[in-house]
Amino acid sequence: MKTEANWKMTADAYTERLILPSDPLSPLWNRENIIFRKAPKWNYIDACMMTAAAMLYDLSGDERLLSFIVRFTDAYVTEEGTIPTLCFGDFNLDNVNGGRTLLWLYKHTGMEKYLAAAESIVRGQLERQPRTPCGGFWHKAVYPGQIWLDGVYMALPFMAEYGLLKGDRDMLADVSAQLENIRRRMRDSSTGLYFHGLDESRREKWADHVTGLSDEFWLRSMGWLSAGLADICGILPDNTAAAEMLAGLLGALSRCMTDEGMLLQLPARSELPGNYPETSGTLLFAYSAVKAARLGIAGEDIKTAGLRAFRAVSEDYISMGTDGVPVLRNICLMAGLGGSPYRDGSAAYYLGETVTENDAKGIAPYLMAYSEIIRA
Repeated sequence: MKTEANWKMTADAYTERLILPSDPLSPLWNRENIIFRKAPKWNYIDACMMTAAAMLYDLSGDERLLSFIVRFTDAYVTEEGTIPTLCFGDFNLDNVNGGRTLLWLYKHTGMEKYLAAAESIVRGQLERQPRTPCGGFWHKAVYPGQIWLDGVYMALPFMAEYGLLKGDRDMLADVSAQLENIRRRMRDSSTGLYFHGLDESRREKWADHVTGLSDEFWLRSMGWLSAGLADICGILPDNTAAAEMLAGLLGALSRCMTDEGMLLQLPARSELPGNYPETSGTLLFAYSAVKAARLGIAGEDIKTAGLRAFRAVSEDYISMGTDGVPVLRNICLMAGLGGSPYRDGSAAYYLGETVTENDAKGIAPYLMAYSEIIRA
C-alpha cells in the first residue's frame, strides 16, 4: 500500500519532471494540443495545471513554482493586461477558468496587469455571456441555449473570487442563482447525480424532448461540478446553496464507488460492458471530498471515501515511467455533446471516447487532491 511518502514522491516527480521543464507554448501535459497539433492559446487545460501548481506553491513555498506560474502566464498575457489568444466572442466558459490564476498572481505579486487581464474577462465575456431563458450561462456560443455541468468549475469560482475582491454583490448573487438553477433542473432526484447537459430549447438530438436533459451521468462533468462547488465554499463560506449541493453530490457519488474505491466513466451504469474506472473524475471527487470535510460541509465518512479514492488511483493507476515521470492512466481525453462529428450523449458514446494518460485533466486533480490531503 502506497503511503503519504509515496504520494509526495509522485507529486515531487510531476513538479520536477513535468511542470518546471515545460515550455509555456508547448506544455508536456496538454495531450489535446499534442495529439491534434493545436496552436498554443489561452485554454482551460493549462489553467487547471496552473491552479494545481499554485496549490503546491501555497503548500511548499517553493519559489520555483511561483516563477514558473509567472513565466507561463506571461507567455499569454501582455504587459498591458490583454490576452491576445483569447476570443471573447466565443463565449466559451472554459476560457474563464484561467482568470483564477490571474487573481492569484495579482495577490501574490501585486502586478496590476494580472488584475487588468482578469477584468478584461469580466467585461469582455462574462458581462455579455448569453443566457438561457432560465438565466444560466450558455456553455459556448457554438452550443446555444445549453448548460453543461463543466461550466460550474470553469466560471463560477472565478466569479466568486472576483465578486468578493470587488465587493460586487450582484455577481455573488448570480453565482448562487446559477447553482440553484442547475440543482433544480439538472439533478436526478432518485440518485442525487447530475445529468451532463441541459438544452432548454429541446432541439438537440441528445436532449430529452420533455426535460431537455442529456441521457447519462458522466463522471468528469460531476467531478468538475463537485470541485467547483468545493472551491466556491472555500471562497464564500456562507454560500448555503453550494454547500448543500456539494454534500448531496458527494454522498451520491460515494454510493457509486467500486469495491476498489474507484468511480466509473458512467458511475450509475456498472452493468455496462466496457464501463471503466476513470481516474480524472475519481480524483476530482477525492479533492472535493477531502476539502468538503475540512470545511465542515461533509463528515468523516465522505473524507474517508475521498482518501480511499485517492489511494485507489495512486496504487492501481499510477506507475513510474522510465524517464522518471509518473504515468497516470485511464484518463478520458475529452467528451461533450453535439458538435461535429455529432456526440449523441449515449452510453456508447461516452464509453467510446479516447482514453489517454498523463493529461492535465488527470494530473491537475491528482496534485490538487494531494495538496488538499496534506493541508487537511
